[in-house]
Amino acid sequence: MDKKSLSEMTLEELWQLFPIIIREHNPEYKEWYLNEKKEIEKLVGQDIIERINHIGSTVIEGLNAKPTVDILLEVDDHCDIESLKLRLEDAGWTLMAHESGPDLKMYFNKGYTPEGFAEKVFHLHVRYLGDWGELYFRDYLLAHKNVAREYGEFKEKLKEKYEHNRDGYTEAKTGFIKKWTDQARKEFPDRYMPER
Repeated sequence: MDKKSLSEMTLEELWQLFPIIIREHNPEYKEWYLNEKKEIEKLVGQDIIERINHIGSTVIEGLNAKPTVDILLEVDDHCDIESLKLRLEDAGWTLMAHESGPDLKMYFNKGYTPEGFAEKVFHLHVRYLGDWGELYFRDYLLAHKNVAREYGEFKEKLKEKYEHNRDGYTEAKTGFIKKWTDQARKEFPDRYMPER
């Protein structure tokens, strides 16, 4: 029997194929990010890029994490979103979700195959330039190793419960992330607020 393509699989089948995996920090994550950043810059063009950042747990040295490098690409609000989407898809990125208004939010991934995870897995978050919580949460974990350690332990517990339920895993982390993102916004006020 032929293997199903990812688009033919049910959510439950996808969650079985792509379980929540938590691994020790890999020092190569930074290099994965830098190489992918260069590729994105060439693909998209510097003229529409406002900022690119490595976000998520793989930024934090010593923090156990899903072995997935998250990238936040912030683009100029005049860029041709349809053209951007097509260029990314042509380069092997899969569009997973798209919200166009009032704020642009596009989520792409790379490294998911019908056989399971590839060696390198990426999530690309595309947004207009903004004061995004992910940047604050990352900075807070970098500045507060005790909170990063607590987050790592929390995720290990969640993995046991939600190994084959990505939505449940993500939802269960929300309160922790919100608490420390709010604290980060107090500690680093307006750090990422765009100048207008």
